[in-house]
Amino acid sequence: MQINMYHATVPTSVRALTSLIAILEKAEAHAISRKIEPSVLINSRLFPDMLSLAMQVMIASDTARGGAARLAGVEVPVYEGKTTTFADLIANARNAIIYLGSLTELQFKGSEDKTISWQTRSSTKSLGGLAYLTTHLLPNLYFHVTTAYNILRHSGLEIGKVDYLGKA
Repeated sequence: MQINMYHATVPTSVRALTSLIAILEKAEAHAISRKIEPSVLINSRLFPDMLSLAMQVMIASDTARGGAARLAGVEVPVYEGKTTTFADLIANARNAIIYLGSLTELQFKGSEDKTISWQTRSSTKSLGGLAYLTTHLLPNLYFHVTTAYNILRHSGLEIGKVDYLGKA
């Protein structure tokens, strides 16, 4: 059986980002109810050398957008939104979901076998499409969504596994 690259990429990414949005909305309400300056949570990190909540959200959104674009064979979109408020972070994730919704199943046809290349901070990487999806795109998306979840949970937000998994 062959994997459907569209179904493995788009709905999976949309679900992760939708859960992230719900968690961010809870975090914003938590900050308001507890009279916590939102920037305290937005700039929080699990350890000093780790990226902040804002960066985790931005990278998760960029990973979903860029990964899907590469697999669909289209130009990777650039999102230059702000990251200073919960509304900014939520808008970024929503923008990624809207972008994912613009892609079609036909655009992904054959992507499991094509070579996907992307630039990291230090080099250009290449993988076959299926390996790119399963060993790079999805693990990175889940890593950053999970880290955002963990930052907020560590900061006192009452969330659990159901919040992370979202609605099936």
